[in-house]
Amino acid sequence: MGFEVFGQRRIPMKGAPSVTIQKRGVISINAAAHSLIDTAEVVEVLFDPDRQVVAFREAEVSPCSYRLRISPSSGQAQMAAVSFLRHYRIEHETSRRYEPFIEDGMLCVNLRSASVEVHGNRSQTVTTETEDPGEL
Repeated sequence: MGFEVFGQRRIPMKGAPSVTIQKRGVISINAAAHSLIDTAEVVEVLFDPDRQVVAFREAEVSPCSYRLRISPSSGQAQMAAVSFLRHYRIEHETSRRYEPFIEDGMLCVNLRSASVEVHGNRSQTVTTETEDPGEL
């Protein structure tokens, strides 16, 4: 068995984009990730069931869009997503943080990618990483 690099950081470095699906059904987009979609106030949420990718794109207000709750102090955006998560049977029994990417101008999260399990508030975060998707 070869050597493994120990990465002591389990929370993103300040300024690193992240999206968290919280166990209570809220999706949080930190300021760095939110800026990747031009700090949108209203988004459509899309899902690719074959790839297990959630996407957010800026939108106009419509029956299919969500208005983000944006914290003026941190720039973090949140949305209630219980019905979306349940409809697509996206697991949210634990809070998980993902590293997003941009595809076709949308902020995307691959639910099969490595993620970090988050417990409690940031000052008491205890995390574990998921298995490498390549090993599944």
